[in-house]
Amino acid sequence: MSSNDKTEASPSFIGNESPSQPIAGNWDSEEETDIVSPETPCQHVEPDDFVYKVLSVYQIVQHQRDIIDEVNNVLNLSPPVARTILNHFNWDKERLLENYFESTPHEFFQRAQVLNPFEIDIPSPPEAYNPSLDDLACEICFCSDLEHFGLGCGHNYCVECWKQYLVNKTCSEGLTHTITCPAANCNILVDYATYLALVDDLKVVERYKQLTANTFVKCNTLMRWCPAPNCSYVIEANYMGPKAVECKCGHQFCFSCGENWHEPVACNLLKNWLSIIEDPETTNWIYHNTKKCPQCQVSIQKFGGCEHMVCRNLSCLYQFCWLCLQPWRWHSLDWFRCRLFAEAAERRARLEQENSSDTRVRVQYYKDCYISHMQSMKKERKLYAEIQAKINDKELGIRWIEVQFLRDAIDAMCQCRSILMYSYVFAFYLKNNNQKEIFEYNQKDLETATDRISECLQQEITVENLYDIKKKVIELSQYCQQRRHVLLSYVREGNEKGWWDCKEATLPSPF
Repeated sequence: MSSNDKTEASPSFIGNESPSQPIAGNWDSEEETDIVSPETPCQHVEPDDFVYKVLSVYQIVQHQRDIIDEVNNVLNLSPPVARTILNHFNWDKERLLENYFESTPHEFFQRAQVLNPFEIDIPSPPEAYNPSLDDLACEICFCSDLEHFGLGCGHNYCVECWKQYLVNKTCSEGLTHTITCPAANCNILVDYATYLALVDDLKVVERYKQLTANTFVKCNTLMRWCPAPNCSYVIEANYMGPKAVECKCGHQFCFSCGENWHEPVACNLLKNWLSIIEDPETTNWIYHNTKKCPQCQVSIQKFGGCEHMVCRNLSCLYQFCWLCLQPWRWHSLDWFRCRLFAEAAERRARLEQENSSDTRVRVQYYKDCYISHMQSMKKERKLYAEIQAKINDKELGIRWIEVQFLRDAIDAMCQCRSILMYSYVFAFYLKNNNQKEIFEYNQKDLETATDRISECLQQEITVENLYDIKKKVIELSQYCQQRRHVLLSYVREGNEKGWWDCKEATLPSPF
């Protein structure tokens, strides 16, 4: 069975797209290797050449060190300097080396906010402070009888002020590799080794390392944190795409959007669906008070002024008319009549408003089906533990080995529930045609088969009926798997042949 055939542990309404996943584990030792060793990564290969592997915290740290070593082998830099420069270039060593050889060393290090190590001796991290600085007054607290340290830029502070400054930057502002010298006009960065040598609060150091790893993963477009709560694993793939990946913790999710695996519905349609069912009041307000930029689709609210609009998305800056949403340059042409477009849009809006009651009913129907299958799956996932507790009762006279078939049956049933749940989202966006009718026939067949196995598993298991239940459950499980395969195969075939006309909902407010 491929990883595409497995379903997530617990679907949720809210997506987990965030590189700020909390991390636990030993950052600097190989203790993590007994879970996932660097030599034997958890690697999966899909039939279409999509390959991914699950990385532990230790492997992420080791990956960083390997990149630092590769850069040092070429540029002969110290590891702290190399790490700081790699952060500046988002850990893209090819771009780093290209910039280094296309500019002078002075320009290169200045852009990276690092002192040129070939021109000045950069102070070592202050495991042992420099006594020659102790006669100087700290530029923050003005004390002259404390240990002092400086980055080599000429600004020296006592170690206690350094600690307080770094702790504040990390805990209050969430900064790591962008922390600069405390001096007002100095942009020299505090390197990784210096930070660890100065800060002695273990909780702050742990937070700093978490943020540092998060930054590294965020810079790598082919890495994504597992969104499961309290999971510290990272998924690395050979390309970014809407594929099912399964973490070592057992959680399965979409590598593209980070949501629970949601075949057959596409990522953009699922996001649109969740926005409709999660917060109907906000959706309603956005529909009536904003319009989307015709070019980049960013939502825009108009507060007043003329109809000439300029999108404030810096990557867009498209100019258009608020009334007709056509390019603003057309309004200077003799043949163009803005009001014609605006009136046509108003007519469409009136027709949509007339059909709004039907829309509300339609949305509610698909929402009810979606939630019903979600709730059923959550309930059915508890069946295994409930049956196990009953089997442990010595009075039943059933050995646990005799009911191992139930695990496979419940897994198959929950897989089907997940497919059914998202199939209703997929059907919501489909236009009515022959292909949709065939899809709904297959959907109904799978739904019936899943309900039948669910009813069978609800029966009380005894010594007398164990054989009959086992035979029936195995037969129903096999049939469910067949119907699930038929449904997904039909959707995939439709994707390849362009049968499905699915678009994000541009509906009047359904609430």
